[in-house]
Parts: sequence; C-alpha cells; structure tokens
Amino acid sequence: MLYTIAIVLIILWLLGLVSGAAMGQFIHILLVVAIVLILVSLISGRRK
Repeated sequence: MLYTIAIVLIILWLLGLVSGAAMGQFIHILLVVAIVLILVSLISGRRK
C-alpha cells in the first residue's frame, strides 16, 4: 500500500512540474512525502 501511495504522489509531482501549476510548493512537499514513504517501507522490509 505504501508503494501505491508513493507512486501516486510521484505522478502528481511530475504532473505539477509539467503543467507549471501554481501549487509548486505543495507538489514538492508531496515528492518528499513519497520518498520518505519509500524509504520507510524499504527499511521496515529489511527488518522482517
């Protein structure tokens, strides 16, 4: 589930870059959240 959320957030970020939307800051925050979710899932996956 975390991968799905992260992929959706990355796609939204890319769309924000392409469209040049006024919500640029928000889109970059979404990218950071997506990266954090991926890292957390990778770290927690290695512990199991």
